[in-house]
Formats: sequence, structure tokens, C-alpha cells
Amino acid sequence: MSYVASRLAVVKPSASMAASQAAKALAATGVDVIDLGLGEPDFPTPAHVIEAAHRAALAGDTLYTPAAGTVALRRAVADKFRRENGLDYTDAEIVVANGAKQIIFNALLATLDQGDQAILPAPYFVSYPEMVKLLGGVPVTPQCAAADGFRLTPAVLEAAITPRTKWLFLNMPGNPSGAVYSREQLQALGEVLARHPQVLVLSDEIYEHIIFDGREFVSFGQACPELRDRTLIVNGVAKAYAMTGWRVGYAAGPAPLIKAMTTVQSQSVTSVAAPMQAAALAALTGPQDGVAAFREAFQRRRDLVVRGIAGIEGLTLPPPEGAFYAYIGCAALIGRRTPGGEVLADDAAVSDYLLAQAHVSSVPGSAYGLSPFFRISTATSDEILTEAIARIGRAVAALEPAEELA
Repeated sequence: MSYVASRLAVVKPSASMAASQAAKALAATGVDVIDLGLGEPDFPTPAHVIEAAHRAALAGDTLYTPAAGTVALRRAVADKFRRENGLDYTDAEIVVANGAKQIIFNALLATLDQGDQAILPAPYFVSYPEMVKLLGGVPVTPQCAAADGFRLTPAVLEAAITPRTKWLFLNMPGNPSGAVYSREQLQALGEVLARHPQVLVLSDEIYEHIIFDGREFVSFGQACPELRDRTLIVNGVAKAYAMTGWRVGYAAGPAPLIKAMTTVQSQSVTSVAAPMQAAALAALTGPQDGVAAFREAFQRRRDLVVRGIAGIEGLTLPPPEGAFYAYIGCAALIGRRTPGGEVLADDAAVSDYLLAQAHVSSVPGSAYGLSPFFRISTATSDEILTEAIARIGRAVAALEPAEELA
């Protein structure tokens, strides 16, 4: 007898978590493994943020809060959108949840009917299609080529929209590719969406502050204000403030959608823990110098990895424009043979080989809907990244050439 609901049959566990667990299992045998599967800043949470949570707990701020978040935090979020993105939202248009992932889950649970489609441009964040499927929706995953900077183009978007399309997801800077959209590129997508009023837009901007080479970050809401009444902007404190484990995300959108998401939250987790909200408030309203320091370090690490991969024959890496990942092309490795005699059939086999041979954990591109690539996190020290690239280089050099076709 199975106790598992049938809906789970179509849902896969997180590929990045699986890669990290495989790395931990190998490390438990005594092997020196470099785990680059999970993406989270390696910096400590700023001290003033930790102190704010501590003060809140000591002061007795440990009770339930409004389901949508404390008034103070929602107003700080509104101030952030006004200050950094030129967008105006009221308290009723903002909701706080346990991380950006829960924001997305709540939005889908509040809006998806069985068979509704969500367009998820590939490469996409691994959890997007699984959440859509879990809630009865159908992922539509048009591929965004490296030649287009891994960005969705208007023509590809137009071809993907059907009468059942409920959502378009955009993620910028993107995980895993690091792709960033310009104002003009977003406006071109907006022109397509204007012809399809049934399509909602979820703009996942969690990596907003991790953007490189002096680029300007443009929120979808800024670029396409005419679509405000069907745009949900998702963000949070996890990446910019090194707060992944604090679990505080937030979103701004049309009041009816936010109300529906708040209802979902009130009947599931009730609210975010009060001290965590106090920490997020301190992050948004306190000193911001750490954000710039983190970005500088991530760009330096990006440059280190790009230079290193350029020196490995058979691998490609267009410089990521933001976030802290490297989405490495490995098409030239497919068909090559390992020292053990196994043929690398796909990018999953490449990731398995790198873990076994180089003791470096990565996530195959198939998990993100676009192959053949593999993703590594660059959110670790220069020294660890240097060693990881050296190991990958030695492992690739050890491969035998692909056999010629007869």
C-alpha cells in the first residue's frame, strides 16, 4: 500500500540538492570533494542583521504576525521598490513569505487550474517546472540558445503562448545562466504579452544586486508599467544579504493576487517567524555597503572561473552577466570515453564523471532544461574555485577522443 499522493509521481526532487547530497556521500567515505552543486553566498550574514533578530527575540517579538508580514517589513519592501526600482506599491500589494520559493509556490497554488500552462524559458531554475506540475499545471519550456545570451526572444515567446497559458516566468539575472535583460529586451517581450491579456508575468529578481560589468538592473515592472496589473515581482533577502537560511522572501503585485496568496499562506504556514522578519527589516533598512562588497567578490570569482574554463579544451563559458553560477558548455565532451572505458552519453554523465574523477560536484544542464551544459556555483572562495577548475581540467584532459563513426 502506498501512502504517497499520485500527484507526486510527476515531481522530481531538487537536482541541485541531489548533487550536493551525492557530494556529501562521497566526502563521507574520506574523499576530498569540492561541492559546487548548491548556490548560496559563502559570506556571513551582516552582524547588524543578526543583532536585529536577537533584539527582537529578547524583546518578546516571538508571536504570530499578520499572514502577509509585519506592517513595518511590508513598508520597508515598498520603500525598497520605490528607491531602487522606481515602483510604487501599497501595503495591500506586498506579501512576505518563507523565501522566494514559497512566494512562487503560493502564487501558483492561488492561480493554477488543472491543465493551465506556465512558460518557463530554458535554462530555468530547477524548481519551477516541479512546482508547476505539483499544482496541476503544465510546464512549457522553450529553449533559449547560448547564441541569444540564454534570453527569451519575442519570437520564441509568441510561439510558446497558447489559450491555456497562465504564466510567463522570467528570472534575471538568471539561474543557471546569469543572463540579464535590458530595458529594450523586456519591452519587446511586453509588446508580445500585450496581445495576450490572459498571461500573468512572474519576474523572479532574487539576484537583482548580483550583476556585473557595470550593467543596469531593470525590473520588469519598470520596463513594462502597462502590464502592472498582471505582473508579480518576486525578490528576497537571501542572495543579496547572505541570508539563505533565514528564509524571507517578498513579492509585489496586484492586490487581488496578493490577497489570494495571503489566504494560501494563512492556511499553510500562517506567517514568517517574527524574528526573521525583524532581520529582513534590518537588512533592507540598514547599511548597504555589504551588498556592494559581495557583488565585487562575485564578479572577481566570475572572472577567475571564465579565465580558467577558457583554458580547458572542450568546455565553453560565455561570461555570466550576473548571479553566481557558471553554466558551462560541454558538447565537445559528449561521446568521449573515460579512463574507465565509459562513454559520456550526455551532460548527466559528464557531471557524474567530474564527481567520480575530479571530485567536483556540479549539476547537469538537463536539470535546467537545456543541454549539454553543467552548472557550478561560484559562491565560494577564490582558492577553492582555482582548485576546482584545475581538477576539472585534469579530468577533461584524461578523456579519450570520441570514436569516429564507421
